[in-house]
Amino acid sequence: MAALSNGMPELNALFFASSGNILAIITNYFLGYLLYEKTKTKLLASKTGAKAYNYTHANGYYALLLSWLPIIGDPLTVVAGLVRLRFVWFVLIAGSLRIARYYFLTLVV
Repeated sequence: MAALSNGMPELNALFFASSGNILAIITNYFLGYLLYEKTKTKLLASKTGAKAYNYTHANGYYALLLSWLPIIGDPLTVVAGLVRLRFVWFVLIAGSLRIARYYFLTLVV
């Protein structure tokens, strides 16, 4: 929004904001991916943890539909890596929603 208010063309602002945000969610995904070995054994040791892990693994793509939200979106991208959702689908869903969010913001400003 600051770039737009300082006169940057909308397409450039959309590209740079979306690119940076997509790189951030990819970083979050791989952080979760690296935490897989340490957390999976602890999660599966408890009944509630195993249920939560299985539920998230099965319905994680639907949860990614909320990944565009400012506060809960980043933890969702870490969890997506933690439960090892398919990377291509993760980038397509979460990345396209991030682009849509910034597109909407460029229309508002």
